[in-house]
Amino acid sequence: MKLTWLGHACFLMEQDGYTILLDPYTGVEGYPPLTERKLRVNKILCSHGHHDHSAADQAEAVPFQGDCPFAVRTVKTCHDDQGGALRGENTVHILSAGGVTIAHLGDLGHQLTAEQVRAIGPLDAVLIPVGGYYTVDAKGAKAVCEALDPRCVIPMHYRHAPYGLPVVGGVEDFLALWPQAEVRRLEGPSLELDGTARGVMVPKFCEEA
Repeated sequence: MKLTWLGHACFLMEQDGYTILLDPYTGVEGYPPLTERKLRVNKILCSHGHHDHSAADQAEAVPFQGDCPFAVRTVKTCHDDQGGALRGENTVHILSAGGVTIAHLGDLGHQLTAEQVRAIGPLDAVLIPVGGYYTVDAKGAKAVCEALDPRCVIPMHYRHAPYGLPVVGGVEDFLALWPQAEVRRLEGPSLELDGTARGVMVPKFCEEA
């Protein structure tokens, strides 16, 4: 399974020619419009309705000749730690293909319950917000990772100037909570996941990925 970080909380997932776009954004400071990438994808999934996670019009959805190789499940969570009273619901998407399972946590704003952890299930990788303010912060994200116990962790939804929402934190506070031997900074935005990756993977944002 190929995973490409397109900035903010947006990822492109590819398996056997089939592509899924997760949480497309618009209007996030610093990032160029997704329309500049001229994305043509087979499915678009959004964790919630805010503009920086649900800009489905930024890509073209096209049919796929054949069966979808992905199995997709969802788990309902909240965008805040007050049961959704502040920012509403958030949907976790769990995608499985080629023997690999990944969860995109969207704008998770709280610690997961034991029931939610069981519903998400075993993971090869988790895509987790770490910048705080609108979501769990660095320490909160680390605790979520400890509860889910994925093989691989990929941080998202943080500011790395000039990119990202100005009120959220950077990735460094989150990375500092891990043994540095477990942290790997990638040279590009993409990685191949086959279930063997371990530790924290930090893709590099590239405007022309």
